[in-house]
Amino acid sequence: MRPVPVPARLLIAVTALGGAACVLPVVHTPGIRWGAVALLAALYAMCEWLTRCPFLGERAPRSMGAFFPVLLAAIFLLPAQAAALAAVPGALLGRVDQRPVAPRRIWRGGQLALACWTAGQTHHALGGRASLGAGGAPDFPYALLPAAAAAAAFCLVMAVLDGVILAAVGGPGRRLATFARGAGGGFAGSLAPTLVHGLAGLMMAVLWVSPYGPFAALLVLLPMYISYWVFEQYHRERTAHQATIRALVQAVDIKDEYTRGHSERVGKASVLIARELGMPDDRVEVLRFAGILHDVGKLGVPTRLLRKDGPLTPEERRIIELHPEYGHEMVRGIGFLGEARTAILHHHERLDGSGYPYGLVGRQIPEFARVVAVADAFDAMTSTRSYRRARPVEQALAELKRCAGKQFDPQMVRALVRALDRHGWHPTVTADEPAPPRLPLQEEQLSRPTATGKAP
Repeated sequence: MRPVPVPARLLIAVTALGGAACVLPVVHTPGIRWGAVALLAALYAMCEWLTRCPFLGERAPRSMGAFFPVLLAAIFLLPAQAAALAAVPGALLGRVDQRPVAPRRIWRGGQLALACWTAGQTHHALGGRASLGAGGAPDFPYALLPAAAAAAAFCLVMAVLDGVILAAVGGPGRRLATFARGAGGGFAGSLAPTLVHGLAGLMMAVLWVSPYGPFAALLVLLPMYISYWVFEQYHRERTAHQATIRALVQAVDIKDEYTRGHSERVGKASVLIARELGMPDDRVEVLRFAGILHDVGKLGVPTRLLRKDGPLTPEERRIIELHPEYGHEMVRGIGFLGEARTAILHHHERLDGSGYPYGLVGRQIPEFARVVAVADAFDAMTSTRSYRRARPVEQALAELKRCAGKQFDPQMVRALVRALDRHGWHPTVTADEPAPPRLPLQEEQLSRPTATGKAP
C-alpha cells in the first residue's frame, strides 16, 4: 500500500474542513425539516451500503454516481446546509476499492458536502424551491432551469476536486496538466449523466412536496435502479468478454510474433465490410470478434512448426492447416461468440472449393467466414512485417478483385473497396522487434503472398 503523499493529506484535510463548514451551520438554521433530512440521508446511506453488501457479492452495484438522484433530490428539497449533511453518512459508508480506506472516505465525505452545498446555493439563488410548487402545481418548465443549474454546479465541484486530488498525488512537474485533464475530462464526461440524474431528482422532489408525499417520491428510484443494475450487469459481462478475447489474442501474438497486431486489424477490416453491407450492430460486434480470433487455432500448432527454420514438409503443412479446427474447438464453449465460431472454422475456405478444412463451395461457406477471408487477405498484403514491406492498398485491392469469384466472395470485396474509399486504411508494423539475422523459412512460406495474394 502506497503512503498518501503530503500534498494529498493536506488537501484531504482542507476538503474535510470545508465540508464541515458547510454542514455545521445546519444546527442554527431555522425551519429545517429533520425528518426529511434523516430519511434522505438514510436512503442515500443504504444505497451506498449496497455497493459493499456481502450478500450481493459481485452483483452489487459499484458506481456511486448511480445514487446521485437521491442527493440531487435533497439539494432541491432542503437548505444547502441540510443537503450537505444528508450526503455525509453515505459517503462514509460507501464502497472503497483501494487502500488506504479511511482517507478516501473522509475525502469523499468532504467532496460531496461541498458539492451539495454549492448546488443547493445555486438552486436557492434561482428560486428553485419555490418552483417545485409545494402545496400547488410545480412551475414547469421554469423548474427545469434551477434544477439543471444545480446539477451542473454539483458536477463542476466534483470534477474540480477530482482534478485537484489527482494533481496532488501526481508528479511535481506535471500537476497543472494532470489537473486540467482530470477536471476537464471529468466534467465533460459526467455532465450529461448528472443532468439526467438531476431530472430524476427533480421528479422525486416534485412528488415529495405533492399530496402523494415521500413514499411516491421513493417509487421513482425503483425502476431507475433496476435499469441501472441491468445495464451494469451487461457492462460487466461485456468487459469479461473483452478480457477473454484480449487474453486469447495476446497468447497468439506471443506464439506467432511475426504477425503481431494482425488479428486486431483483421477485426477492423471485417467491421468496415460489415458496416458497408448494412449488418445490424449486434452482428457487427460478433463479426469483429471473429476477425480478432480467426487465428486463435495457432495456439494448437506446435511452435517449432510456426518458427521452423526450413521448408515445410507436406505433413507439417497439413498440421498447420488444422489451425481453423483447433480454433473452433477452443472457442466452442464461449457462447457470446455465436456466428464468429463459423468464421474461425471456415475462413480459409475458397469459393471454388479448393480451400480447407472442408472444401466448401460458394454459399456453403458461412457469410462471416467470407467476410473474414477478405479482411485477412487484405491485411496480409498491406501490413509491413520485419521481413518485407507492405503492398500499397491499391495493389492489394486489385489482387482481391482479380481473385473474386474464385477465392473470395465478390460482394465482400466490393464492400471493402467502398469502405476504404470512404475511410481509408492505415496499416502499421506488426513486428516491433528487429528482424532476426535469418528469418525462418517456414514463416517466409506462410507469409509470402501467393498468386491469390494470401498466405497458404
